Amino acid sequence: MAGAAAAAAGRCMGRCMGRCMGPPGWRPNRAPYSGLAAGPGSRRGGQLLGAAFALGSAWGLYQTLHFHRGSRDHRAEQASLQHTEGRLQLTLYQYKTCPFCSKVRAFLDFHGLHYDVVEVNPVMRQEIKFSSYRKVPILLAHERDSLQLNDSSVIISAIKTYLVSGRKSLEEIITYYPPMKTVNDRGKEVTEYGNKYWLMLDEKENKHVYSGKEARVEEMKWRKWADDWLVHLISPNVYRTPGEALASFNYIVHEGKFGPVEGAFAKYIGAAAMFFISKRLKSRHHLQDDVRADLYQAADEWVAAVGKDRLFMGGKEPNLADLAVYGVLRVMEGLEAFDDMMRHTQIQPWYQRVEQAIESAPKTY
Repeated sequence: MAGAAAAAAGRCMGRCMGRCMGPPGWRPNRAPYSGLAAGPGSRRGGQLLGAAFALGSAWGLYQTLHFHRGSRDHRAEQASLQHTEGRLQLTLYQYKTCPFCSKVRAFLDFHGLHYDVVEVNPVMRQEIKFSSYRKVPILLAHERDSLQLNDSSVIISAIKTYLVSGRKSLEEIITYYPPMKTVNDRGKEVTEYGNKYWLMLDEKENKHVYSGKEARVEEMKWRKWADDWLVHLISPNVYRTPGEALASFNYIVHEGKFGPVEGAFAKYIGAAAMFFISKRLKSRHHLQDDVRADLYQAADEWVAAVGKDRLFMGGKEPNLADLAVYGVLRVMEGLEAFDDMMRHTQIQPWYQRVEQAIESAPKTY
């Protein structure tokens, strides 16, 4: 019973976090990986190891953020929020320890949007039984009708477009991000979303958000970098040693919606398996033997891209790239990898500025 429950949790968690901590072939917000085969004659072992793979895909630190902020551009956007607040209600279905969910929360919190949170049980997933899309995050937006938004980057792009435009309905905006069938590197058909890093704005609206075409292209580039590269560095670093693996899973169990048996199974079996699996992920993504070096290099690469003359990549306030990178890195808080990154790179001042910007965002309710 414990093995079956943990396997169900693993499959579910893996859908959320495949890119950063799933086994080879996983992708975030795409079709789930079927699990790694066990050795000959060990069907139960395969279930346990498959569960451990996917359980390893959910980790990090959830922070309750406050909503207080104000700058001139941000206040202008807040006026639009005040106009729409009465007819836009948001509900986020999430795992607390999912970095893609963390990205969405960082975005919503910075923009001062009120939203309800539904924590999904990783085993039964009864909370999202209404949806054929069985991954998180899912954002339900109640405008005139109830609309479901899938994929963290689509959620962010669509809601940002809605806030800036003010004249397009969310129902119309969602059609700009069509689901498309594609084939992944394992030859499996999966669903991807078109235009996921684009804001669907006219020329006047673009000028309100971006200082120029270069700023828009830069934001898109680094949002994609956060999804396609930065997340790959997390698993090998947080599961680098047996002690770090156990600490990571201890947090998963503490913060996740697990039952006692499920939690104990996830903590010890998952930690042991992910310690070994992280080595395989390191090879898959061509990381250095010292995986901390890749993490440090990525952090300093981001700081160099922001530059010395800007507080954020967005200038005086965070843009969507700032919030995406922050959201991914935030899930390491409280773990050894996060502390090492802060000590050995130049990222801490920028990270703290984004944290403060989110915490001081004004409420719209």
